[in-house]
Amino acid sequence: MNPLAVVLGSTGYIGGRLVPRLLDAGYDVRVLVRHANKLRDVPWADRVNVMIGDLEDVESLREAFTGADVIYYLVHSMGPSGQRSFEQTERLCAGNVARAAADAGAGRIIYLGGLHPEGTLSRHLQSRKEVGDIFLAEPRVPAIVLQAGVVIGSGSASFEMIRQLTEVLPLMVAPRWVRNKVQPIAIRDVLYYLVAAAGLPASLNRTFDLGGPDVLRYDEMMNGYAAEAGLRRRPVIALPVLTPWLASQWVNLVTPIPRSLAVPLIGSLQQNCVVAERDIHQYIDPPEAGLLGYRESLRLALARETGGEVETSWQNSSVRGAPSDPLPSDPQWAGHLVYQDNQQQLTTATPQQLWQVIEGIGGDNGWYSFPLAWSVRGWMDKIVGGVGLRRGRLSPTRLNTGDALDFWRVEQIDRGSLLRLRAEMKVPGRAWLEMRAEEAEGGALYQQRAIFFPKGLGGRLYWLAVLPFHGVIFKGMANRITAAAASMADDDPALP
Repeated sequence: MNPLAVVLGSTGYIGGRLVPRLLDAGYDVRVLVRHANKLRDVPWADRVNVMIGDLEDVESLREAFTGADVIYYLVHSMGPSGQRSFEQTERLCAGNVARAAADAGAGRIIYLGGLHPEGTLSRHLQSRKEVGDIFLAEPRVPAIVLQAGVVIGSGSASFEMIRQLTEVLPLMVAPRWVRNKVQPIAIRDVLYYLVAAAGLPASLNRTFDLGGPDVLRYDEMMNGYAAEAGLRRRPVIALPVLTPWLASQWVNLVTPIPRSLAVPLIGSLQQNCVVAERDIHQYIDPPEAGLLGYRESLRLALARETGGEVETSWQNSSVRGAPSDPLPSDPQWAGHLVYQDNQQQLTTATPQQLWQVIEGIGGDNGWYSFPLAWSVRGWMDKIVGGVGLRRGRLSPTRLNTGDALDFWRVEQIDRGSLLRLRAEMKVPGRAWLEMRAEEAEGGALYQQRAIFFPKGLGGRLYWLAVLPFHGVIFKGMANRITAAAASMADDDPALP
């Protein structure tokens, strides 16, 4: 009988990569998610046991942890939840997991935290340390707390921030923390230690530091990227007047990284964060090929992104505070005030050709209507701390359930016929955008529906304010999508 691993955070950047590696290592894997549809299209979905639950619901955790040999805790709250701060949410969830794991008789907990020095820490680093302390303090279940440096890999938020800052800014005016020492580690090596940690002796209940072979300043990391990407060296001017708050706003504006993610990333760079001990190698041998250096990690990440082989990305991590409930079915709308914009358009293209255009929407392909208006809306969202329009998409041609798509998220995709997007931009209400491709006489019928559930007076005023633009944006969008499909049909009528 195979050992059972329960993964919390399987839809995130690390968890989405860990699950298939645990399966390949011979583990049975159970994942706990709030919405099962988020895993519908991942390649390993049919190889795991998916359970519905919530870290704030102890009973659902006890059920999920029954029979678990190891529990991986790979979640991290980036912002407030309801009336609680993110620190309170983190303490609550960690305490629930520790208690439920003990009640269920689980073998051990493995938590991935971050490297940190002794002394005063940023709010996010302090919160991550507290989560590890909660697990280590539970006497009935041993815990392994892996404290990793900045993770470098294709799709990681740290890699994306380094890349965007380096590529966008020919001269970097930065806070003095760019002179601090950090010890990055390749995502490949983090995953290696996570899998191997499940086999550590049951008597161990402690932290282990994880870092790659290179200790660098952050400005050296940026210029290391410039060298690997074929860019000239970026001069970096460190100013003491730039606070972490100002720096996170700047990162939010000039990169696709939203403010909610920029704040903890910047916070982790305010102090020297380097490995204090290598005790892990007393129990786990280093990877056979050795730990990857920073420049080699960059080369691998760039090669994977260039080749379209990004396994998981920061883009698809859940956005704290963004709407996550699915669109109610039409008969239930009686309890809501609903605003809609409906468009439909015939095209000489086949339904398959029309669908190809629909599934390719967003990212570098754009939204087929009034690009300036979409850009302005994206910048407005960025300014108020939203995800903005530059989050892009993971694949240029294929979408999966749960994928981020600029300031939308794929809520439902019935490949070939329906794409439903749920808005994650900051709006006073809840919004969706649906696109359908149906067979019609002589070609295909394109149907488009924008749906908005306003919240309070602000939501109603918001809809009225944008109403004059709908005729330009949504009507133009329908016309250009069908025109693009028709052009595809003209170029290659036999295209399936």
